[in-house]
Amino acid sequence: MADRLTQLQDMVNQQAENFCNSIGVLQQCSVPSKFTGFERSGSQTPQQNNNQEDYAQLFATIITRCAKDIDQLIDSLPNDESSPELQVQSLQMLEEENRLEAERLEEVVKKGEELLEKIQTVLSDIAKHMIQPD
Repeated sequence: MADRLTQLQDMVNQQAENFCNSIGVLQQCSVPSKFTGFERSGSQTPQQNNNQEDYAQLFATIITRCAKDIDQLIDSLPNDESSPELQVQSLQMLEEENRLEAERLEEVVKKGEELLEKIQTVLSDIAKHMIQPD
């Protein structure tokens, strides 16, 4: 269970990093707003970059994919309804199934050994008849 929790924590950290990166890139690419009553001296507003939509789409995809991964990890965690009694009962059922399958396997192996013995006997008889002159 620690593995899944560690994976979940890593994904949450990754999602936080995705949010921070997306905000940083969007701030970097955004055009400054003009405020009334405040005149800006110096250079004009830089040219708008056409990649804003590309960045928005890219980060939306990354954030969505990471959120889906987080949901999958959360769904794979054991729920609170899984009490020790239920786990013991489930293990007992699995052990019983395992025992029954082991018995079936033993029967199949026994039949296989009987068939092998019959085949070896028949091959031995064939070999004896082939060696003996008529």
